[in-house]
Amino acid sequence: MQGAVFDLDGVITDTARYHFAAWCQLAKEKLGLDLPAKFEIELKGVSRIDSLKKILEYGNMLDKYSDEQIQDLAAEKNGYYLKAIEDLSEKDILPGIPELIDQLKEHNVKMSLASASKNAPAILKKLGLFDAFDAIADPSKVEHGKPAPDIFLAGAAAVDLKPSECVGVEDAVAGVQAIKDAGMTAVAVGDAAELGKADTVVPTTADFSYDLFEKTFEKAHK
Repeated sequence: MQGAVFDLDGVITDTARYHFAAWCQLAKEKLGLDLPAKFEIELKGVSRIDSLKKILEYGNMLDKYSDEQIQDLAAEKNGYYLKAIEDLSEKDILPGIPELIDQLKEHNVKMSLASASKNAPAILKKLGLFDAFDAIADPSKVEHGKPAPDIFLAGAAAVDLKPSECVGVEDAVAGVQAIKDAGMTAVAVGDAAELGKADTVVPTTADFSYDLFEKTFEKAHK
């Protein structure tokens, strides 16, 4: 294992609740829709535009909005989200992540971020982790969002590694699919039944460690 390519939301910090709250606000105020709590899983790991299209499909109104209107609505949702995360700080880093980063650095493992969020650099700065990563893949420069592998392929390329030399880290079904289709070893956090395509699944980020990543990588490459 020479590289670790990380998702952001649900892996490094938990901003998913802010995303969904922003989507619910937009749906209610602009679309007249009440999103059920269970709909959050549909948006996990999915890009902003694709998330909005899923919401519009849910409300049977996808054909009522032009591409330009969809872009405007997505931008409005992002405004709600950015306001919600204004106070994000180091205390919002998930358990075990600072220790994991230190361990990976000790073993000279390159780290990159492969998030669907265009706000990822700003979020890392709020968390005090911007300088911890060797590279951040730009989601605006990949053709397809998760579950397509594009963003993870970009994450590996950003640190000059082959996908087969990297472990990908995710908490979403779409993200795990992207990791596997990129040709990477997948470590996931969350529900093992839901994330069964990953090579290893742990219940919390506190269970992450260099040893876990390395053993998972070695097993996957036997």
